[in-house]
Amino acid sequence: MDDKDLEILKLVQSNAQLTAEAIGYEVGLSAPAVQKRLKKLRNTGVIEKEIAVLSASKLDRGMTVIVGVVLERESRSHLDLFKRRMRKARAVQQCYYATGEADFLLVVVVKDIAEYEAFTQEYFFDESNVAHFSSSVVMDHVKVSLDVL
Repeated sequence: MDDKDLEILKLVQSNAQLTAEAIGYEVGLSAPAVQKRLKKLRNTGVIEKEIAVLSASKLDRGMTVIVGVVLERESRSHLDLFKRRMRKARAVQQCYYATGEADFLLVVVVKDIAEYEAFTQEYFFDESNVAHFSSSVVMDHVKVSLDVL
């Protein structure tokens, strides 16, 4: 990977709908050269996926909660089970297995406190391996990004 690839990645990271022509104009390459580089970046997994970022508030999912979860038991099978459940949970936007006070850190997006309570009932209170959890309701999304570069 060279400097041109990094320039391309910065542009695509902020707008995946840019055409090869537009990218080429910005980085000083032809459209075919950009297409070739993008194909390589996708095939090698540098570009994992290209997605649309939706407005949670316009889709009636305006409440974000950061949750720390501590498990009772941390065997591989218990960890894998919790990970699978979080991957399937519609409200979980992000889930991280982490070091520190909590075993898992979650970003949960819900309509309101009632929906969050239902989520906690299903995924924490009804789960015998969850020792405890702590919740912080987000008051303002100061910075939300998946940017790497």
